Amino acid sequence: MKKASLKNFGKLIFLVLVLIFVSYVTYFKPKASEAQPELEEPEITFNSQQANYTLQDSIVQYGMELLGTPYVVAGNGEEGFDCSGYVYFVYQHFNIDVPRSSAAFENFGREVPIEQVEKGDLLLFLSPTRDAIGHIGIVSEANGVESDFIHATSGRQMKVVITNLSNQGYTRRFVKAIRVI
Repeated sequence: MKKASLKNFGKLIFLVLVLIFVSYVTYFKPKASEAQPELEEPEITFNSQQANYTLQDSIVQYGMELLGTPYVVAGNGEEGFDCSGYVYFVYQHFNIDVPRSSAAFENFGREVPIEQVEKGDLLLFLSPTRDAIGHIGIVSEANGVESDFIHATSGRQMKVVITNLSNQGYTRRFVKAIRVI
């Protein structure tokens, strides 16, 4: 008999705990007037321009942020650049290892026909004073022989500028285009 009443007492305790729990949940349940409004899911739109934004675009955009930076012989920092220092600085910003001298690019990367250049490709030019690679720039707008490129010029402007490849001084000195990414 003692076992049966102990069993009933256990059931009674269990029932009391269930009632307390149900009362607690019911009492603290938010009322309809206090209910949190449902948050709307943000509308996601697809922008084809964003989808086509590439590493090459990022390189060109970063390179353009440096337009107007002074030309400095052997410079490779924001205080000033020479042509290869500029290319080196821009590509290093994206953790892409490239040579530090323009001549070292002669056997670097993959040569591409000028008609197939893309943004971010590199254009190599002869030095105005010797028969060797002496200048380099980054294609900013690809259009074959009419492509624009960003470079640090030691010419009249003495700064980072955008030039069109069809510019006579550069057309005569153009050697090849290379792709490194």
